[in-house]
Amino acid sequence: MTTFAVDQSPADYRVLADQIRAANLLARRSGAYVARMALTLAGFAVGWLALFAVGNSWMALAVAPVLAFVSTQVVFFGHDAGHQQIFRSRRANRVVGLIAGDALTGVSFGWWVPKHAAHHAHPNVVDRDPDIGVGGIALATTTDIAAGRGGVGRFLARYQAWLFFPLLALEGLGLHISGVGFLIRRRDRSAALEGVLLGLHAVAYLGLVFWVLSPLRGVAFLAVQQSLLGLYLGCTFAPNHKGMPIYNDDSTLGFLERQVSVSRNVKGGRFATFIFGGLNYQIEHHLFPAMPRANLARARQIVRAFCASQDIPYHEVSLVGSYRQALTYLNRVSQ
Repeated sequence: MTTFAVDQSPADYRVLADQIRAANLLARRSGAYVARMALTLAGFAVGWLALFAVGNSWMALAVAPVLAFVSTQVVFFGHDAGHQQIFRSRRANRVVGLIAGDALTGVSFGWWVPKHAAHHAHPNVVDRDPDIGVGGIALATTTDIAAGRGGVGRFLARYQAWLFFPLLALEGLGLHISGVGFLIRRRDRSAALEGVLLGLHAVAYLGLVFWVLSPLRGVAFLAVQQSLLGLYLGCTFAPNHKGMPIYNDDSTLGFLERQVSVSRNVKGGRFATFIFGGLNYQIEHHLFPAMPRANLARARQIVRAFCASQDIPYHEVSLVGSYRQALTYLNRVSQ
């Protein structure tokens, strides 16, 4: 299984890491995670029971946003499991990832982990960070990428700031398609297991929807639920790096400077942590990917003070400010 390795050679990072370990912030919070997962799964079950309760009516469209929200919360546990945040055992974390990703939300855990590992290793580095789009309908994050587009891609790049949120609504569909494509290409025992889980998810998900709803209402429900899931996921990831510096080569940067310079925190305290699944503390998360979500707020105090002592800019803005910066940057690229 792919691991999220970090280069710990820079002396400054070792000093910071010692402070974090001294505060016991890398210790697992498995009990808190289990309780949070139980509550989230209960909400997931209630959402599906609500669909049965409203039955074959257009009121089902009011249930779709609830299921989109809870499903995204489930995806966050898959993210944390991929970073080994929940349990000490890799096998236990993988089980959580497979359940949260493949079985419950239809997102391939095996596809996402190495992709996300590459992002963490080289965030905002051209040709090395897979989250910097280079084709299709992905956002053009550099002028070279925008200029190299043709046809529909060129049109989308030209107006990407205006189309930003509509494009995010396609994120959920893109995750499903990318995961399936990855598993088809891989064709090993692990891929076969994920294929079975994804198949069971598709049968159960589509079966329940069209058992309760007529074809027209069922399609409308799927469109609303999946688009809102994609929009929610996209809105939690977009403030993290969009509009931050992009490098052609990060080899001359130390690990600490590289991770802090491209990451942006979002203010909001516990509410933001709940809504963002802890990704509002993006700086701390990138510096210590295995740190449990519940410890990030305390780590922020240490990291922020350390960055100030080293004259390293620490970027933290409001939620609205984060989107403003991201959209302003995307519009500048489009021009």
